Amino acid sequence: MSTHAVTLATDRALLPEAVAAVRAAGAKLRERFTPDARPGGHEELIAALLTNDQASLGELRAPLHAARPNAGWVVDELEGGALPDGEWWVTDPAEGNINHVHGMPEWSVTATLVRDNQPVVTAVHLPLTDDTYTAVRGGGAFRNGVRLRASAKERLADGYVGTGQAKPGEDARTFRRIGRSLTAMLESALVTRVSVPATLQLVHVAAGRMDAFWQYSDVRSGLLAGALLVAESGGTVTDTHGDPWTSASQDFLAAAPALHTAVVRVLSSVN
Repeated sequence: MSTHAVTLATDRALLPEAVAAVRAAGAKLRERFTPDARPGGHEELIAALLTNDQASLGELRAPLHAARPNAGWVVDELEGGALPDGEWWVTDPAEGNINHVHGMPEWSVTATLVRDNQPVVTAVHLPLTDDTYTAVRGGGAFRNGVRLRASAKERLADGYVGTGQAKPGEDARTFRRIGRSLTAMLESALVTRVSVPATLQLVHVAAGRMDAFWQYSDVRSGLLAGALLVAESGGTVTDTHGDPWTSASQDFLAAAPALHTAVVRVLSSVN
């Protein structure tokens, strides 16, 4: 048996433990969720975000550590850039936390095992719909066990595309690039969506519901899970200029394969 086959089998064996962890953490967040949530000022908002993170991590970290005791753990989900070699758990205990604390439904829990800066196993759980998206590198992407396929659209003019802000306090150049890219894409695609979090747009790209997603950011936790899901569903993952994407890249693009070149052409004009 080849080394690749051994690794794929090992990673597949890890997936149920990752799924169990994100589902347990998601259940904890669901207990805390109410559509009537309306945070007040800054201090109340920050406290609610931190409390959600802590509640979810209480269910997430121990089982993932037990599943892969030698893997490192990325503490700050807003970190970017390349990781040291070896295995790391990159999680977002409340992806879309800002939505959760405002009573909106677009949030999830994610856990991704990264090996030598390549995502190899991921589980994304959406507690309000009880959907779990999973992927193993080389083994396909799935929603609740059903295989995912990226969109087969061939014209960007028919495309449903999206982007969003990666985190608060981005620099002025990033905000300008977001604005210019939106203008360019509004003139090129059928419909352009702006929302957060990134992962929940990327699961739509992986499932073929959306046709492209781009982001001017290197925040790992919002991109790694979706990057693996899209790649394993047959989509194309690069930076916005069409070069290979890594966690060290400064921006990100995931697209249906037949639309990728057209999306790159539009975004390459943005500076």
